[in-house]
Amino acid sequence: MPSRSGAAKRSDAHPATPGRAPSKPAAVPRAPRGSEDAGFDRLIYERVRLGIMSALAMNEHLAFNELKSLFDVSDGNLSAHARKLEEAGYVVCTKSFAARRPRSEYRITQVGKKALLRYLEHIEAVIKATRRA
Repeated sequence: MPSRSGAAKRSDAHPATPGRAPSKPAAVPRAPRGSEDAGFDRLIYERVRLGIMSALAMNEHLAFNELKSLFDVSDGNLSAHARKLEEAGYVVCTKSFAARRPRSEYRITQVGKKALLRYLEHIEAVIKATRRA
């Protein structure tokens, strides 16, 4: 049975260039300090959730159908993603009726805005580190 700690084997598999020290893998930078939650937010990382957060950051509010048309997703898919963001406190949903038709309207919260900004700062740090490499 192969050993789970194959670190030595991996480094032997790719010998360093003669005369050069083996290089370390580049570390992914952390988001700027100043928040206990600094770092990569896996909840926002997903494409549709990031899109929802970004769209709501740029608009005071958006209806369910407006969000759905922006991301070309099914009702169930959008609903599931929006619910995860609601549970995290990143967005709020207000339900009402307009001409006897249900209407769900979404807004980003202050907590959501801060989480999105932290996420964007982290991604910007990764991009800057990658460009320097």
